[in-house]
Amino acid sequence: MLQPQALLFDMDGVLVDSFESWFSALNHAIRSFDLPEVSKEQFTQKYWGHDLSNNLEKAGLSKDIVSFCNVIYEDHIDQVRIYPKIKETLEQLKMYKKAIITNTPKSCALQILERFNLAQYFETVVTIDHVKQGKPDPGLIYKACEELGVKPSDTVIIGDTESDIQAGKAAGCTVIGVRIQADYSIRSLDELLSILQVNNV
Repeated sequence: MLQPQALLFDMDGVLVDSFESWFSALNHAIRSFDLPEVSKEQFTQKYWGHDLSNNLEKAGLSKDIVSFCNVIYEDHIDQVRIYPKIKETLEQLKMYKKAIITNTPKSCALQILERFNLAQYFETVVTIDHVKQGKPDPGLIYKACEELGVKPSDTVIIGDTESDIQAGKAAGCTVIGVRIQADYSIRSLDELLSILQVNNV
């Protein structure tokens, strides 16, 4: 039985489905710089789940695209969908300290959390703006643990990408993968309740 002191949640792909919104926002930004768009396959392989700024730099694209993408993200936020039973599940996990750890820039993360009224369930939201490097670097985890007053070894990470898995392992956390192999794997967030042996009420 897992008995963590805190739960750290990735946001995109775990709490909300924001793939289409980010794919559209990135290509909107790229078009504005008169550059060729990326395909969904390229986006999935190169950008999704990683620190967007570093990935664009590696691809030889200007960091200005990142800044512009953040600004125009609001135009694409209507494509974000919250997954089923998210609020109900978070409500049943209220006995745990909880944080969001996301590679999404703070301004965009807050737009998503506000849209679905999710911030109320978390003690802190740690974004790429708070650290030097995003996941798979464990910096986001260390920062969240510091703010929650817990050790990484006493936390559980819930994520959906290899970046989440690698970051969690690097920090010494137990990792629960959503639709991905990890220490534990689940298909949807409500399955977390049975792993933590939280009674359905």
